[in-house]
Amino acid sequence: MNLMEVLAGYAAISLSIHVVSTALAWRRCTHIPDLPQPAPDSPPVSLVRPLCGVEAFERETLLSSFMLNYPNYEIVFCVADAQDPVIGLVDRLMASFPQIPARLIIGDEKVSANPKLNNVVRGWDESRFDWIIMADSNVLMPEDYIQRMMARWTTNTGLVCACPIGARPSDFAGELECAFLNTYEARWQYTAERLGLGFAQGKSMLWRRDILERGGGVRALASELAEDAAASKLVHAQGLKIHLVEGPFVQLLGPRKLSAVWSRQLRWARLRRATFPLFFAPEVLTSALWTIAAAGMAAELSGRPGWLIALIVAAIWYGLEARLAKAANWQFSPMSLPAYVLRDLFLPLLWLQAWMGDDFVWRGHSMNVKEESPNAGQP
Repeated sequence: MNLMEVLAGYAAISLSIHVVSTALAWRRCTHIPDLPQPAPDSPPVSLVRPLCGVEAFERETLLSSFMLNYPNYEIVFCVADAQDPVIGLVDRLMASFPQIPARLIIGDEKVSANPKLNNVVRGWDESRFDWIIMADSNVLMPEDYIQRMMARWTTNTGLVCACPIGARPSDFAGELECAFLNTYEARWQYTAERLGLGFAQGKSMLWRRDILERGGGVRALASELAEDAAASKLVHAQGLKIHLVEGPFVQLLGPRKLSAVWSRQLRWARLRRATFPLFFAPEVLTSALWTIAAAGMAAELSGRPGWLIALIVAAIWYGLEARLAKAANWQFSPMSLPAYVLRDLFLPLLWLQAWMGDDFVWRGHSMNVKEESPNAGQP
């Protein structure tokens, strides 16, 4: 086999995988089934939402917690700092919806180096029901949020998650974040689930209390710096599956900075590399750049115009992403295609940087992927 055949083979296989992964995401994200009205005796659910500061669209996303079409649920808001400005917003919302059982817990418990997990622990402890959803504050919940999560629970389920879909970017950096979150990360997450390799995503996680307690309880999520990585290992250790909702939920973005997008993606890359190195290693090949370059080089070696073949392959690759975004009603604008290209330029660089260091910044906290929880080594 000569170089031209190797390059052509790589391009063909890579493009085929892209087509299949797009088709899998298309099937799960564009045909969301209509669910019946939840029965009055539906299992009660505790909704735990950790808070930190007031972000863009904060009122809208927190308000959605009170607008759910579910007969029996409670909301447990958690905030670490008694001076956090979000407290006033939460107090006003709770006063506006006295018919919805809701309360605010102030003060965290330092069980890990992960500030979000520290903020969630008391909320988990004080939640009243056996079905518990942990949901980030920037998730916009549709009215059927709870029943869509519950509908994915089967006899072999240990956790139901929803990957975030970026929406309402107000600048190009926001478009870039959508390019990462939507047609790249969500696409691959649905593909992994279809292959039986489902993993947790911390934006929205539906637990049944006994499953997490059997694995050591909420504090056991401190075994990894990222609570969703720990959740994946805890569920798989029990021989259970992690399932995704039909059609993920929106994360509202607003203004972004390119440096912040890079920093966030580098944080996730380093956490994935530290937690699941064998799965992270081939991520470098998921950039379209290698496929486009391989196709162009193979064409040149065979005497065909390489630039034209490369252009055709790029049009197919990004055309499929654009079609998926439009069909799923995800963010798409004239800036989306340039954002897809920049994302694919970033991917190999992020992969290299992930292997070259362990430090990252999370909500102003300087952290290291090798940090241990305060409870490390304790029974």
